[in-house]
Amino acid sequence: MKRYYDLHIHSCLSPCASDDMTPANIAGMAHIKGLSLIALTDHNSGRNLPAMAKAAAEYDLIFVPGIEVTTSEEVHVLTYFKDVGAALDFGETLYASLPNIPNRPDIFGNQFIMDENDAVAGTLKKLLLQAVPYTLDDVAEMAKAAGGCAVPAHINRDSFSVLANLGAMPHGLFSFAEVAENIPCPPLHERCHILHSSDAHDLGAVSEPVHALEGVSSAREFVDFVNSY
Repeated sequence: MKRYYDLHIHSCLSPCASDDMTPANIAGMAHIKGLSLIALTDHNSGRNLPAMAKAAAEYDLIFVPGIEVTTSEEVHVLTYFKDVGAALDFGETLYASLPNIPNRPDIFGNQFIMDENDAVAGTLKKLLLQAVPYTLDDVAEMAKAAGGCAVPAHINRDSFSVLANLGAMPHGLFSFAEVAENIPCPPLHERCHILHSSDAHDLGAVSEPVHALEGVSSAREFVDFVNSY
């Protein structure tokens, strides 16, 4: 069965995202657009994953808990996990490693933690838009050690991407890559499988039902699918 997906969405925990990107709003928009498989991938934290899991369940969406990590090379990597608990633990490790630089909501935006009723339950103090002290290789290995998988994000963009920052895809490290649409991308090796997602920071940017995966009916199946190649 085809599952139309968007596997790169930011909530209002990410300071660069709209405050309207609450878990219930994201799930509702994904449902309206006809998606059945979504992931939440906030920057360097998973604090909105429990609320997002509940909201996704309300709309019968398959939910993959994720986090977008900024590596020490300032490359964005999407990490995905089989359950919320594993993603939360991974996120706490990332957050603890961030430099102790406070967020400035007036400059960068809010970092809202939402509860299961879609109400603000708190904020995170450290600025999430920082690099962790872990390399690209480290993050890939850490994600797999936590039972997850890693996919480099928007590899063809001119910032925060593998190709822009490192000049090439690391050999043998990734079997999947996210490619931003409508931007040229150099040829990738034949074993590299491509995903297309929105990197949505506002509700209107959530993907239309264009890209689909076959045979994925849970977060566990998605992670196993990525790791099987």
